[in-house]
Amino acid sequence: MTTSKPLISVIMPVYNGGSTIRQAVESVFCQNIPLELLVIDDGSTDQTSEVLSVYRNRPDFHYLKNPHNIGAAASRNRGVQEAHGQYVAFLDADDWWENGKLQIQLDTLHETGRVLCSTGRELMNYDGTPTGKYIPVKETVSYRDLLKHNSINCSSVLLLRDVAAEFPMEHDDSHEDYLTWLKILRKYGPAAGIDRPLLKYRMSKTSKSGDKKKSAIMTYKVYRYMGYSHMRCILYFISYAIHGFWKYR
Repeated sequence: MTTSKPLISVIMPVYNGGSTIRQAVESVFCQNIPLELLVIDDGSTDQTSEVLSVYRNRPDFHYLKNPHNIGAAASRNRGVQEAHGQYVAFLDADDWWENGKLQIQLDTLHETGRVLCSTGRELMNYDGTPTGKYIPVKETVSYRDLLKHNSINCSSVLLLRDVAAEFPMEHDDSHEDYLTWLKILRKYGPAAGIDRPLLKYRMSKTSKSGDKKKSAIMTYKVYRYMGYSHMRCILYFISYAIHGFWKYR
């Protein structure tokens, strides 16, 4: 536990995540770096609040309850506005991090001078057991790279808070996080990547990307929201499809 000013604000939206959120929270508090954790409860009706009650007395833990369900993207935006850290990191309530993740990313941002850093991710079954699959990330992720394939997973991201505030997540009929990363890279240049499984990503069939047809439509909308013509969107989507929705290693 730390009472010093947080360097990083970790933003964790949750909706009925009582069965998984403890592991996510513990992985944050094992990072051994000055931070605060902001949990934004988006109208949970399960035991989420009770599970989190053991952390309520921690000065580095903040529980925020939305007055009504507003979605994960808007909840993340609320977290960014409430954050006190120089950097923000996102973590979904059903994922978790390896120890040392944030320090490794912070060092990488300092070394490269970039504003955003992501990591590779190991895919886990919903019960938390390994699938044996891993999604890598390039050491440098350019805007052109990202147009071809979204290799930046939201739960792996560390970025400057001011940049996150400049580009809030919007258009939840698309992949709103993908849209945000594209906007950031278009203005600030490449993202840094750490090709290590520092994120443990829990697979869920109910996620937005679980339905491939729906995911394809939302990917197309991302390109449209970026201002590309219909034909250019089709070309980018074909390139995206060739690279594959998932890249395992």
